[in-house]
Amino acid sequence: MHSHLHFENPPALPHKVVVETLERALRDRSEEGQAAVVLVGTALNDGDAEFVERWCVQVGTRAVPGSPLLGLAGLCLGHTARRFGRLSDEALALAQSLAARAEADPSDVDGRAQDGYDDVRSFLNLW
Repeated sequence: MHSHLHFENPPALPHKVVVETLERALRDRSEEGQAAVVLVGTALNDGDAEFVERWCVQVGTRAVPGSPLLGLAGLCLGHTARRFGRLSDEALALAQSLAARAEADPSDVDGRAQDGYDDVRSFLNLW
């Protein structure tokens, strides 16, 4: 008998829940797992581009070095670029910075930031 893993993208949650969850994780690293699910669900499914970008930037600038949320924020900026076709100058600079940090020291920012920046460059035609 084979068991198959089943993966579903997390849903977008109400903005109040997203803010509370992400703020809690930025104060308490033990909450990072739930915050990761919430950030991905927001980046993939929330229709408010400004909200999505703002929280990717908040997480990507406020999470501590070594937090898995840093790489995830970079990846989610890639999702944001793909879905909405634009990023602010601040978000673009952050995506580039997180990718550079990941390349320089993967223990600081994981490689998902590089994948996200590749998506940003591709979907915003920045090659």
